[in-house]
Amino acid sequence: MADFGVFLDRDGTVTEEIGYVNDPRRLRLIPGSAEAIALLNSKKIPVILATNQAGVARGYFKEEMIGRCHGRLTEMLASLGARLDAIYYCPHHPAAGEAPYRTDCDCRKPKPGMLLKAAERFGLDLSRSYVIGDKASDLEVAEAAGAHPILVRTGYGEGEIELYGGKWDVKPEGIFLNLLEAVNHIVEKEAAR
Repeated sequence: MADFGVFLDRDGTVTEEIGYVNDPRRLRLIPGSAEAIALLNSKKIPVILATNQAGVARGYFKEEMIGRCHGRLTEMLASLGARLDAIYYCPHHPAAGEAPYRTDCDCRKPKPGMLLKAAERFGLDLSRSYVIGDKASDLEVAEAAGAHPILVRTGYGEGEIELYGGKWDVKPEGIFLNLLEAVNHIVEKEAAR
């Protein structure tokens, strides 16, 4: 197994961005996502989902719904020959909802708590790892963890590119059409090492 990993955002990166997902049947894979994850699996590179799910703190759904959605995501990926090595999520928000979910935690991206836990669990070198997402906060969590930030144009990606106009607080190492294109870049880069 590699000593680095690939961290993926969920909504807008692996699955279609539809707002707060309050029913597992609403989850839809972005075309090529399962293929991208399966490619990483074939190279024995750990694939870790790290997602903010503040819908819990905001009272839009109970925390159990996240587990149901991730169960459905796991099934969809498995049916296409792909698997996530771990799933981490943050149900918190610093200014919305009630305790215990209303808290300024260490796990809500762009803070690196989820990545640090995964790195410890899997023995990953974060300086060699990658974070792929569709928002500036995904780039920021990569920087906070010392990982390589990659942006995809799916989900909020196009809007983020337009919003920041190239003036990023954290500049992406690369901007790719989708997860599959981003993963192909990583695999080619690592093969050239």
